[in-house]
Amino acid sequence: MNVDFLVQALHRGDARSVARAITLVEEGDAGGTAILEQLDRERIEQALLIGVTGPPGAGKSTLCAQMIGQLRDRDLRVGIVAIDPSSPLSGGAILGDRVRMMRHALDPGVAVRSMATRGRLGGLCSAAGAAVRIMAASGCRVVLLETVGVGQSEMDIVALADITIMVLAPGFGDEIQAMKAGILEVADLLVINKADQPGAQRLRLDMAAALRDPGDRQQRILETVASEGRGVTELLDRIFLLEEALRDGGALERRRRRSRELETLDQALELLREPLRQRIRDRNEKTRDPRELAREIVERMVIMPAQAARNDDEHGS
Repeated sequence: MNVDFLVQALHRGDARSVARAITLVEEGDAGGTAILEQLDRERIEQALLIGVTGPPGAGKSTLCAQMIGQLRDRDLRVGIVAIDPSSPLSGGAILGDRVRMMRHALDPGVAVRSMATRGRLGGLCSAAGAAVRIMAASGCRVVLLETVGVGQSEMDIVALADITIMVLAPGFGDEIQAMKAGILEVADLLVINKADQPGAQRLRLDMAAALRDPGDRQQRILETVASEGRGVTELLDRIFLLEEALRDGGALERRRRRSRELETLDQALELLREPLRQRIRDRNEKTRDPRELAREIVERMVIMPAQAARNDDEHGS
């Protein structure tokens, strides 16, 4: 595989090269690492990552499809990473969000990737951040990151996205109180989809009550009927106004710096997963408390190598 050739092709927006690069990263291939190091950083900086989360049935995929259509009407290249819950047996994605995006699949200006969580509680697979950067480097001005949205474990999306949208629909109003301390408060925009259905006004009142700052209620709550495309233009306009404000005030860079830190930590934990699992198998002592055994294993893996490095430095000097 010629990494340089692949990078040049994906920078031209070649769909197959984008897909191949993401696959290499997912598989942990050395070529994937080399590709990530050569990506166009200026394009990545210019791209906007929009996280879309919310409970199943709220209409996230329909809303995303409408957003893609309107972004393409604005002549913007778009990427979407659809995060599906994983089968506990096969590890494969079980919702098939890519199928719901098929009407955009033949558009060369749209990159679509469905990825499985692979059992991670946060809802984001470890390669999602890399996939977003690859799409951005291929020329995607906007990348949508849609997750299954099964609860407060979806906080991972807030850490990764530049702007987070929480999508709810009538019928979810009773869950508002349970969400108050979680993603409802930290999401940038709250979207009431299926706003033409009974209960939409009640949901809006519940959302407004959950927001502490009355000034937020007018700015953060929007209504859409994604099946008909209603309210989508207003949503995109609000998103770009928010992006401009975040960039001008320096908040976007602070969010991205925090995101890089958390993604680095996440990747480090992924690398440690298998070595830790093997050591636990080797040291699975019935009489030991799991917490104490875990502490001992981690100390041996982290502290002892650090001490060995210090000893090498001392001997070298």
